[in-house]
Amino acid sequence: QLDDSRRGFSFGHDGPLDMRMDNESGFTAAQWIAAVSTRELAEVIRAYGDERFATRIARAVVREQALAPITTTKRLAEIIARAKPVWEKNLHPATRCFQALRIVINDELDELKLGLRQAVKVLRSGGRLVVISFHSLEDRIVKRFIRDESQERSTPRSLPPRVAAEGLTLKRVCGPIKPTVEEIARNPRARSATLRVAEKLL
Repeated sequence: QLDDSRRGFSFGHDGPLDMRMDNESGFTAAQWIAAVSTRELAEVIRAYGDERFATRIARAVVREQALAPITTTKRLAEIIARAKPVWEKNLHPATRCFQALRIVINDELDELKLGLRQAVKVLRSGGRLVVISFHSLEDRIVKRFIRDESQERSTPRSLPPRVAAEGLTLKRVCGPIKPTVEEIARNPRARSATLRVAEKLL
């Protein structure tokens, strides 16, 4: 669905500015942009997109929105591109902003936390939790979750590893694993991926 222009995730092809994973619930990116303040938009772009020109871009977006509603991916991408004084090599100028908007529209970080908890609940003993994240904020959540639910937390040697009340005991298997140069050449989207693996003990 990320490549479907009708879903509004991509700036590669023009389409409605939607960005919802579930397009039958919640508000669209266009609706969110229409209601957001410059300050809030800048904070989202900076926090979720690691965009150094967040304030400049936010001002441009809010200014253009006041002139005419921003309802398509192409128009938003063009506004962002014009607002950025410097473009990163091999990276579309709108990439970071589109990522930030997608994260906030779909509440992706909270959904990730919920998904991790639910995944461990359904895993049998010996089952593997394998997670690929594409953003430093996501990877931080995954890393912290595995750490907090594993033997890496200090446990007295006289006691079994976190057998007590929680019942969510993991063992870190490997990670972080980053893509090779060859993999990135085959799949450019993998460039920011980080893989972590944990095994359920109980």
